[in-house]
Amino acid sequence: MHDILDGLDQWRSAGRKVAIARVVDVEGSGPRLPGAAMAVAEDGEVIGSVSGGCVESSVVHEALAALESGERKLVSFGYSDDDAFAVGLTCGGTIRLFIEPLDW
Repeated sequence: MHDILDGLDQWRSAGRKVAIARVVDVEGSGPRLPGAAMAVAEDGEVIGSVSGGCVESSVVHEALAALESGERKLVSFGYSDDDAFAVGLTCGGTIRLFIEPLDW
């Protein structure tokens, strides 16, 4: 989370709408540990990473949906999911993310 604070501060100053995605749980092998965070601005710009690249595009989609709805959500990506290979999570584990719009 610390690695995205400077970018978040700039986005806040610019009045941008932002959602934060945080890894909250990993089962088995996962690309990043709990606490890893990614911020997504309303225009799709991204800072940080929750998976080292393997599911980022799907997380951006979920974050933008959270910004539109204003609701928090818990999402999972895992090897056993039907679309695991489609989103790129081939490490064999499952990651759970908490995604929420920021309220400045």
